[in-house]
Amino acid sequence: MAGRQNRNQDMDPFTSPRTFFGSELRRAREAADFSQDQLGERVFCSGTYIGQFESATRRPQPDLSRLLDEVLGTGEHFQRLCELARKSKHADYFADAAELETRAKTISEYAPMLVPGLLQTEGYARALTRATLPYASTDEVEGYVRARVERQQILDDSAGPLLWEIVHEAALRVPVGGANVMAEQLAWLAELAGTRGVLIQVHPYEAGPHTFMMGVVSLMTFRDAPPVAYVEGPHSGQLVDDPALVERYQTSYDLARAAALPPEASLTLIQSVAEDLPKP
Repeated sequence: MAGRQNRNQDMDPFTSPRTFFGSELRRAREAADFSQDQLGERVFCSGTYIGQFESATRRPQPDLSRLLDEVLGTGEHFQRLCELARKSKHADYFADAAELETRAKTISEYAPMLVPGLLQTEGYARALTRATLPYASTDEVEGYVRARVERQQILDDSAGPLLWEIVHEAALRVPVGGANVMAEQLAWLAELAGTRGVLIQVHPYEAGPHTFMMGVVSLMTFRDAPPVAYVEGPHSGQLVDDPALVERYQTSYDLARAAALPPEASLTLIQSVAEDLPKP
């Protein structure tokens, strides 16, 4: 605990809104003569969680910031700082999960209808964003596309997470952006399959119904924190950190993995779907 707090004291509070939030939280906590564990008890979280905010490794949370203001007697100070620190290039409901991706040791995802974001080509991401946000301006669309492509930098990082993707066969066949965009997307999936740190399985139609039919599920593990699950539906998403529920998601993922095609057969199916696309 002491070593972590010493590192926090060395942190430049003016690096970003998040580091300023962390520095202010440590200052207010120490002024109230609370340890991280003691403050955590009062705001219904662990001392480790408080430490993650102080070290700026986690984005501040609105509900927790409100409790911090109440317990520490700081008016709306942390609520205002939280609003500033939570600004993100990603949709608000996904921003916390996007940040956790960069710290994950492993990421295991299931995508029932669409190619998951970490595997999307720029053309596919653009066509998908235009379809799901038909009233968005060109600048908005391009902003989301850039953010999605930037997320994929973790695939090139030798210290990045190991990625295990289960993609339903439907995701290979929904014609997002037309034949040319899909051809590029499927070629990229085929290139990624089997490369270092990326493993792709296809869940075929004949495998029948499954637990994750209704939305995207992402399971993340970390070297220094408990695992979490992220569940996403249309225009909404939720991080799940309750250990019992995360374990249930993991069990369901294991069942889906068992029902999916092996990696080599998955690659063959991806290539077969690509060959069946209309030729220009």
